[in-house]
Amino acid sequence: MELLCNAPAHATVPDRYVFPPEKRAALQLNDDATSDVTLPIIDLHHGTLSDNRRRIQVAAEIIAAGKEYGFFQVVNHGVGDDAVQAFRDAAAGFFALPAEEKLPYCSYDMSKRFRLATSTSYDRGETRYWRDYVKFRCYPPSDDNVRCWPSRPASFVPRLVEYCEAVHGLAQTLLALIAEGLGLDKGFFAGDLSGGDTHMSLNYYPPCPDPTVTMGLLAHCDRHLLTVLSQADVAGLQARHGGRWLLVRPVPGAFVINFGHQMEIVTNGVLASVEHRAVTNSVAVRMSVATHVHPTDGCLIRPAPELVDEEANPAKYREFMFSEFMEAYDAADASREGVLEFFKIHHD
Repeated sequence: MELLCNAPAHATVPDRYVFPPEKRAALQLNDDATSDVTLPIIDLHHGTLSDNRRRIQVAAEIIAAGKEYGFFQVVNHGVGDDAVQAFRDAAAGFFALPAEEKLPYCSYDMSKRFRLATSTSYDRGETRYWRDYVKFRCYPPSDDNVRCWPSRPASFVPRLVEYCEAVHGLAQTLLALIAEGLGLDKGFFAGDLSGGDTHMSLNYYPPCPDPTVTMGLLAHCDRHLLTVLSQADVAGLQARHGGRWLLVRPVPGAFVINFGHQMEIVTNGVLASVEHRAVTNSVAVRMSVATHVHPTDGCLIRPAPELVDEEANPAKYREFMFSEFMEAYDAADASREGVLEFFKIHHD
């Protein structure tokens, strides 16, 4: 497998990474798409959410941001900067290993519990995306998961466990706040809706000699419930909003939060899963750490009855098992409308 992280710096973009002009990011942007729009930044006031007034206010801010953008950033979230940086350093160390040490992990087999690959599993054509990635199950740290994790660098496993424990707690806090903001029981998302193995994507984008001709990652929506993303201080994530692509500008110490398809379906469309993509840069390595909260495979997914009104707001989606959704997502090559069409209810 030909990985970008194994190659010396490129002087030019190889042909296999050059997109047709109509598919390049620069030509997909409207004139006002580069305007400086900052996504909502929500202060979680870590340690003080027991104050009922503050909790209600934060929950309302999350729902407002979710309805408007589908993306927001959180600060004062309780995950220590040291834990974040230590794992980011360990992950960068893995990508920097000699090619022969990474070779045993290289695979496009999506059933593997830890796999290293390049471009994307959803290649819509022969053009490659300027990206290497690792995908694996990161929480809970069960024996089945841990035995698949790399032994080098030596810091990888302990730093991963520490990081995932902290991010899992943050995700559960956010899900409780989302439920309360929607008028649901605070434990609504607990149990099967968030009880599947938590997955992680480590995305590695090396400097690109000409970012105008290629892409880091295709436009897509996430398949699961919630994503907690660390993008550090290098920009590259873009979110679609009102026909524009907005750059998600890094905020020191913040996590970027976005909703997956399951959140959109369970909330009957109140909180949408928004398309996003990654662009490249010519100056610095960008590495994002995305933690994805999944339902269990056997979880029954359906719009929350509290958010359905048969006359004013009927159910938009049918009931299904999460395992069925996973199969449909792969069949639709991650296309937002393609996968949702499998589950929509069309009312006369």
